[in-house]
Amino acid sequence: MDAQLQVFETVAELRSFSRAAERLHMTQPAVSQQIRSLEESLGARLLERTNKAVSLTKAGEVVLRHAKEINGQYRAMREKIGELMYYVGGPLAIGASYTFGEYALPPVLARLQREYPAILPAISIGNTAEVADRLRARQLDIGIVEGEEFGAGLVSEKLAEDEMVVAVGAGHPLAAVSPVSAARLAEETWMVREEGSGTRAATDRLLAGLNIKPARLMELGSTQLIKEMVEAGLGVTLQSRMALRKELALGTMQVPETPGTPLRRVFYVLLRNGEPRTRAIEAFLQTLSSVALKILGTDHSDG
Repeated sequence: MDAQLQVFETVAELRSFSRAAERLHMTQPAVSQQIRSLEESLGARLLERTNKAVSLTKAGEVVLRHAKEINGQYRAMREKIGELMYYVGGPLAIGASYTFGEYALPPVLARLQREYPAILPAISIGNTAEVADRLRARQLDIGIVEGEEFGAGLVSEKLAEDEMVVAVGAGHPLAAVSPVSAARLAEETWMVREEGSGTRAATDRLLAGLNIKPARLMELGSTQLIKEMVEAGLGVTLQSRMALRKELALGTMQVPETPGTPLRRVFYVLLRNGEPRTRAIEAFLQTLSSVALKILGTDHSDG
């Protein structure tokens, strides 16, 4: 807050230099000096002083109106900052890549709502590139993604490792083959996510590492759709073991032994670089670490 405007507003309100000095815990000469400095900077007399009272000039009335507005905006700003830094609540826009958002995020949010009911999360699910772009555009407060290419303006923190495996439907011929050769995998139709997806990047990495080019790639925009297609026996896929928990438990999908697997990738937390973290973000990160690590069964440390 501008000190001169604060002093001027107080003197104008109390119509007294001495009472203003008392309220502001200043000496009366110091109050007078602030008023003189303001008048000199504006080039106008703002107050008429007599032995009995202090009154506003026409210029003083204009300055008082603007001083109240400026000082009020400053106080509102301080209140908003206080809410951001000390109040654990309010809207929280979270973006997550498909695998994490669909299979790990729900229990995280359930815990968050139990422990911090004043936080109001809004969830957006997209591929890694989309989440990063929306975070840069300030449409999100935080992102959780897989992959390592996020672009400029963001800072990433390792959350946990994810184990990825090749999966087939229970009735698929490869379900009864162990181990499966790289040449045999090349003969299959691979169900893959779109470009920009972390799961697609991991699939491309596996295929390149095995030096194979599958007979056919079928690109689908949903992990759930891929799983249903594979369950129906239409091909093979590389997926997070976390995303396959229900199907493996039910026996509708199988994980044959294949070269290059399990393939490990990393989930990252994304934030805008250089921005302070609100208490709502800190509360979410703490909940995220404790719940997600249990689901994934991994540790985020490098040791």
